[in-house]
Amino acid sequence: MTSFIVRRLLLAIPTLFGVLVVAFLLLYVAPGDPVQAMVGERADEETIARLRQELRLDDPLPVQFGHYIAGIAKGDLGRSYITNRPIKKDILERFPKTLQLAGAAMLIATLCGVTLGVFSARNPGGLVDRLGLGIAYLGISFPVYWVGLLLILLFAVTLHWLPPSGFGGLRYLVLPAIALGMRSIAFLARMTRSAMLDALGADYVRTARAKGLSERLVVGRHALRNALIPIITVLGLDFGAYLTGSILTETIFSWPGLGRYVVNAIARRDLPAIQGSVLFLSAVFVLVNLITDVAYAKADPRVTYA
Repeated sequence: MTSFIVRRLLLAIPTLFGVLVVAFLLLYVAPGDPVQAMVGERADEETIARLRQELRLDDPLPVQFGHYIAGIAKGDLGRSYITNRPIKKDILERFPKTLQLAGAAMLIATLCGVTLGVFSARNPGGLVDRLGLGIAYLGISFPVYWVGLLLILLFAVTLHWLPPSGFGGLRYLVLPAIALGMRSIAFLARMTRSAMLDALGADYVRTARAKGLSERLVVGRHALRNALIPIITVLGLDFGAYLTGSILTETIFSWPGLGRYVVNAIARRDLPAIQGSVLFLSAVFVLVNLITDVAYAKADPRVTYA
């Protein structure tokens, strides 16, 4: 296992370097001038020229890329063009809030999705099964921004139970976590149902029942554990997507996470903030995939990595 983790970490280096190159080139060929976004339309040409020189934007692209790589090697992601704050400091302030939102959404999705899938598999074709499939289809069909706006309209505007947006205690976390986790509830319910149906029809389950084990032990200890591999796959992919792609949810609910930070950086053409955030989020996604692969071996001893 140790050698597998080391190999995966080494393979992540060229992957992240490729992400860095693509993000650097795409941002520099995109239309718009970051200096113009900083100073506004009324700035004189002398001020614009001086800022471009200070920011080294007049250097050739290979030279700019070399300076950026040298900074990355030292752990320096640069400074924001707009606020002049270190990008690393901004990320360390914003990412815990994104992690909090993603963790809450994943907890809700896991509890609801897996539970619904297990009960659906125990009574295929029954009322719970049909209800679960209906919820799954609805959850997959509705986009996150529509679900978010609907939740705000119902629970904040109409019922006045929860705040519509902002950051604070648990009450502020409920609506964005539900909106973000809705699609995962649907995917997990369908995936758990399918995996549990295969497991409940296996020989070892029939043997466990023949030995007189209770249905709770048969379902929980034998069937569910052997159905965990596809469930872990969905959990890993969705959690990585939550950490790196919760932009819409954070924007709708004014959640001060890293996704909203990236949106603001794109709107202002803040190139260092965009590049640093993209590189950090790519590293997070690689790490989540690695943890998912390790979880396979923990869930199923038959899974080994040579």
